[in-house]
Amino acid sequence: MTRTHHPTPRLQIRLVADTEIVLGPGKIDLLEAIERHGSIAAACRDMGLSYKKAWQLLDTMNRHLAAPVVNTASGGTQRGGATLTDLGRRLIVHYRQLTADLARNPSGQALLKSLSPDRKYTSSSHAGSAAEPEAEPAPGSGIESD
Repeated sequence: MTRTHHPTPRLQIRLVADTEIVLGPGKIDLLEAIERHGSIAAACRDMGLSYKKAWQLLDTMNRHLAAPVVNTASGGTQRGGATLTDLGRRLIVHYRQLTADLARNPSGQALLKSLSPDRKYTSSSHAGSAAEPEAEPAPGSGIESD
């Protein structure tokens, strides 16, 4: 999957089971693209994602969740396609709501404000590497330094 560059730091939510990411921003984007296009192949083209990788992501969700997230129909004269199940649609709604709630949450805002305003965030930045000093919390962020 193509990694999106985000120059502005933000919080992300992931649902992890065992060692696998069951749900996160990329999987939600995939579900939304399938819903929009009615096809896994078209969703892949739109996202720049391989068909094989999309199926791996869907398989991870299906193995860990209570029910499948996508219904598929074979191609041929009846034209195949894919639709989200009720669970797939609910996951999108709940994930987007939780993400919006986190962005408005005072603790989430305080975490983001604790980042150095002088730091340049690029796709090559690696937060927490040994060569970088630990940033002090921003004044008034509500986070105490140790």
